[in-house]
Amino acid sequence: MKARRATQNDVAQLAGVSQATVSMVLSGERGAIPAETFERISAAARQLGYVPNRFAQALKTSRTMTIACMVPDITNPFYPALMRGIQSVSEAQGYDVIAVNTDGSPERERHFLNWSLQGRVDGVIGVFWTLRAEDFRSVVEGGVPVVRIESARKGTGEIPLDNIYVDSRAGSFAMVRYLIGRGHRRISMIAGRGGPQGVRVDGYSAALTGSGGMPDVVLDDQFNEEGGYRAAQVILQRTERPTAIFAANDLMAIGALQALNDAGVRVPEDIAVAGFDDISAARLVSPPLTTVAQFQHEVGIRAAETLMARLKGKFSGEGTAVEMPFSLIERKST
Repeated sequence: MKARRATQNDVAQLAGVSQATVSMVLSGERGAIPAETFERISAAARQLGYVPNRFAQALKTSRTMTIACMVPDITNPFYPALMRGIQSVSEAQGYDVIAVNTDGSPERERHFLNWSLQGRVDGVIGVFWTLRAEDFRSVVEGGVPVVRIESARKGTGEIPLDNIYVDSRAGSFAMVRYLIGRGHRRISMIAGRGGPQGVRVDGYSAALTGSGGMPDVVLDDQFNEEGGYRAAQVILQRTERPTAIFAANDLMAIGALQALNDAGVRVPEDIAVAGFDDISAARLVSPPLTTVAQFQHEVGIRAAETLMARLKGKFSGEGTAVEMPFSLIERKST
């Protein structure tokens, strides 16, 4: 005989509270409920194996209790920590998170953003490489909040679109200044096209020209190890090589390290290498990679907190822009 599924009333009886109080807690609306009551209800739900009926909730509230996290490359090690941060906040509020890979293409970004207009998700957090603020107007004005994770501060005008950003231009500027301080004057930069390329190249160029240097940027179509390997090979074919290579992200820096190793070039003795992002592999490669940390887990947490505040009506109106910190991580590649 099939066991009866636990209900909110069962949880209420075990915890010694009203069903209304249980409903508030299990839907994430903690409000002024005392911490001891909150923990007692949570413990009772776990003991009974209570599982919310999401279909019934959706019919009652017109919500799916699901948010979408959209990223341009789900295989990039930068994004798992970001998504874990988003998930930690969202699940605590009763929301599931689905990850969507857009490949950074405008068609896929628009396609998945339109999910929200079809009622498939309640909110969106994303890294969008091609869409502009106006592209989000119909979604956010239709009651579906969107939080963008950006590489620079961006204005949204009257559109209620929220932005969490790390100043990539400032991060690149700081890294190049660090390399100059290490005695480097010929510093090349390698970057993939699209995404944060523009602001990171801009920061690199500003720092280098400000010290009397000549910018040298090698672009590749891919923002990954293969792109970094190819870009480094272009640099290695030159008669006069740089003394340092700054990569627009860690994956490209790792590709450059491999190209230099294959060519018998010592790092950092012959050419220093620095990256951007501080992915987990950055400390594991040989030599360990000097890079710019963006603290993506914390960025994910802040983005999810902002989205939850919108969903719960804690604030409304014009969009916001919140800057998150970066930090230079010095390792043995420089």
